[in-house]
Amino acid sequence: MPRVHDEVVRRLAAACRTGEVIAIEAVLDPDAVAVCDSGGRVPAPIRPVQGAAKVARLLVVLLPGADLTIESVNGRAGLVIRRSGTAVAVIAVSRGEERATTLGVVLNPAKLRGWHRN
Repeated sequence: MPRVHDEVVRRLAAACRTGEVIAIEAVLDPDAVAVCDSGGRVPAPIRPVQGAAKVARLLVVLLPGADLTIESVNGRAGLVIRRSGTAVAVIAVSRGEERATTLGVVLNPAKLRGWHRN
């Protein structure tokens, strides 16, 4: 159901724009997981980040000074975080019934070049 997926992503984006951990956590499944791909080129968790509170804190770390947009990521609505037009993260979102369950967070600069808007 693409509409449900899109709505979950819109709610997640709105929560992220507040910059508040509690608002973001409310849109995440309690057992949410974020898997980061930094390619070893930027600081990032090596293991999956588990639990809504920890995933929300991860997102809050990525957001200061950034622009957040909803864009097609792997053919579905996802999030792109840019600073001064340079992509710093692309996030694929999977969802359960009404909340985001898994975030695939690409932080590897080599994989983000095509997402820059300079």
